Amino acid sequence: MTTTLSPADVAAHEAGSYVRQSPPAPKPQRTVLESFSAGAPRGQWPAESFAAEQRRNGVPARVVMDLESDSFLVIVEAVS
Repeated sequence: MTTTLSPADVAAHEAGSYVRQSPPAPKPQRTVLESFSAGAPRGQWPAESFAAEQRRNGVPARVVMDLESDSFLVIVEAVS
């Protein structure tokens, strides 16, 4: 048995099947302030200490891990 869709059913199907895409969000620009080896002695967090010092000085610094270089980066982000 073959079913034939009415023009209204075809229009409804096409409207429901449409995938809407929004423009990509702007990628933040990162400025690396300092890089620290991930192999710091146990109990010491030099990247976190440096970032905290920057934040005390008014710089919105944060720490991220760079897996490729196995290091912690202290960065500042600015949306471009």
